[in-house]
Amino acid sequence: MSAHVKRVGLLTGGGDCPGLNAVIRAVTKSLISYDGIQVIGFEDGFLGLIEKRYKPLDWDAVSGILQQGGTILGTSNKADPFHHAVEKDGALHYVDYSEQTIDNCRDIGIDALVCIGGDGTMAIAKELMNKGLPIVGVPKTIDNDLYGTDVTFGYDTAVSIAAEAIDRIHTTAQSHHRIMLVETMGRYAGWLTLGAGLAGGADVILIPEIEYDLDVIAERVKERSHKGRRFSIIAVSEGAKPRGGELTVQRIVEDSPDKLRLGGVSIKLCSQIEDVTGLEARATILGHLQRGGTPTAFDRVLATRYGVAAADMVRRGHFGRMAALRGNEITSVAIEEIGGRTRKVQRDDQLISAALATGVSLGV
Repeated sequence: MSAHVKRVGLLTGGGDCPGLNAVIRAVTKSLISYDGIQVIGFEDGFLGLIEKRYKPLDWDAVSGILQQGGTILGTSNKADPFHHAVEKDGALHYVDYSEQTIDNCRDIGIDALVCIGGDGTMAIAKELMNKGLPIVGVPKTIDNDLYGTDVTFGYDTAVSIAAEAIDRIHTTAQSHHRIMLVETMGRYAGWLTLGAGLAGGADVILIPEIEYDLDVIAERVKERSHKGRRFSIIAVSEGAKPRGGELTVQRIVEDSPDKLRLGGVSIKLCSQIEDVTGLEARATILGHLQRGGTPTAFDRVLATRYGVAAADMVRRGHFGRMAALRGNEITSVAIEEIGGRTRKVQRDDQLISAALATGVSLGV
């Protein structure tokens, strides 16, 4: 055990995700039961760290939360100690609060901080580490695009939700003989759409890594129609774009680290497919539905394994690292290797091969 660690802070950054509470529970119970270390949880991610808002996490506080979605601590996908929005004279100004954040940790007596989040959270964690704050990371995102780990917790749940949605869309598609587009999250990586599309038996899967050709999609749909298959299911990622085209941006959030909010590509594509094929099409955007609710058993177990590993790294003084899954083994990776990098679907990935082998069109 690292003898100087007596009190550990914990926060959940970025978007909410099934399995966050399972990690909070595992970290807290592991540190308390093995070493009697005090654990406190910062509220609303890095915002709680900036504003010095926190609460103690004891055995009772984290009991009964394993199966709950979301996070009992709250979160924020905008808060950044190095770029904190402050309103002054009716306008937003961005101030570096990092020194105050470090001082807050010292005042509270934090010896180490566990940051649970995705690439944005790990990028901030890296900068705080450079200022001397001992940090351990835990990988979280439904997008499964975090560099350094094979799987993030939350992904399995989101895939299951999206696949069930596609299952339900099937019956309407068959009944009305329509082309049904189901738009999933995923930002700039196609893991969620690819997994859900395969599990849901989609006929076409469109992901950000492979720019699609409208004519190819239309031809596949018409081919199915000519063969008597009077409906088609298209799984499309929010980050998918046509060959040589642009992303579909729903809105821009100026006070967020990731200003672009993607969404609506399925609606555009729906209209285009109708024009080209003469067949009726409808679009469904799953949106935040994919991020909510009870985590799957897989995610509960994975989140627990990650939490226990993070607690073990804290006890051993292995700071500056993030828990990671490689194959079936929990290991760790340097946090400084993660920031600014995205794990995307490669053309030779086995999921791509499986899709092609089973007759799925990727729009090219």
